[in-house]
This record gives sequence, C-alpha cells and structure tokens, in this order.
Amino acid sequence: MKKHILFTGFLIITLLFSVDVAAQKFSDIDKSPHDISYYKAKRNAPPVVKVVYGRPQKKGRSIFGSLVPYGKVWRTGANEATEVTFFKDVKLGDQEIKAGTYTLFTIPNKSSWTIIINSDTDVWGSYYYDQEKDIARLDVPVKKVDAIEYFSIAFTKETDGTRMILAWDNISVAIPFSF
Repeated sequence: MKKHILFTGFLIITLLFSVDVAAQKFSDIDKSPHDISYYKAKRNAPPVVKVVYGRPQKKGRSIFGSLVPYGKVWRTGANEATEVTFFKDVKLGDQEIKAGTYTLFTIPNKSSWTIIINSDTDVWGSYYYDQEKDIARLDVPVKKVDAIEYFSIAFTKETDGTRMILAWDNISVAIPFSF
C-alpha cells in the first residue's frame, strides 16, 4: 500500500512539472542563423576581432541591386545588424577605432561598398541607422568571386593587421584593419 501511495505521489509530481515544460512555446529554427567569426593574430592567442552576424541564403534570388538595394544602408547580414567587437584599438584606413563593440553597416554599390562602423548596438536591421553615430567610414572595391550560397565573413592575415572578407552571391569585399 505504501509503495502504491509513493508511486502515485511521484507520478503526480512528475506530471505537474512536465506540464509547465510542455506548455512552454519555443520558436522555430531561424531561417538565417547567426554565426561568429574571429580574427586571432596567432593560433592560440586571444581574439583581436569578433563578428556576430546573420547568415542569409541566396536561395536562387538575385541579391545585390535587388534583395539588397544599391546605394542604401544594409545591416550586413540578416535580422539584427552585424556587430563587431575589437579587443584592442584598430584603424580602418587612417581612422582610429577604440576597443569596444560596434555595429557594422555597409552601403553596397556595383563597383564599391561603403563600410561603416557605428556606435549604435543591439539594433534590428538598419531601420533606425543614425549616421551621426558613425565612428568610421571607408570605401572598398568589389571583387567578383564564385557563387557563395550563404552570406559569409572570414579574415585573412596581413602584415599590419587583417582584412575582414564579406562574401555572398558572386561578390566579395575586403575591409582592411590595421593594429
């Protein structure tokens, strides 16, 4: 009898706790998942730059000049605007950027892109972009590449720093950062 009462009590408690979990609503997997890209000066060294960005897919769509219009500020990825953290002071061209977290916006055009480092963070898209919060801007040339399905960010090592490579569809741009 005691075993039956204990088992029934255990069953009731288990059901009560499982109802809360089952009632919880979780969102579906994001169609443009977020990713992180790091630049480290040496293999086991701490990072110098970290980028958190949404990775939209091409899915057969026309990208630049269509989905991403020319001449307009772009969040540089999907969903939340891309955020870049510099763990030490850097330069974009001849413009100094203090260590910290910033938003990376871009203005794509056919032959060049304007790269924008902006002090506004935790923003959705580029809907509330404020040019007065720009920290640095630099125009970089466009390079044609083989088709890339997912928007991607990677780094290459340079003698005086790094180049952040943005690539999607058949377009790539290299952003030079020096330390």
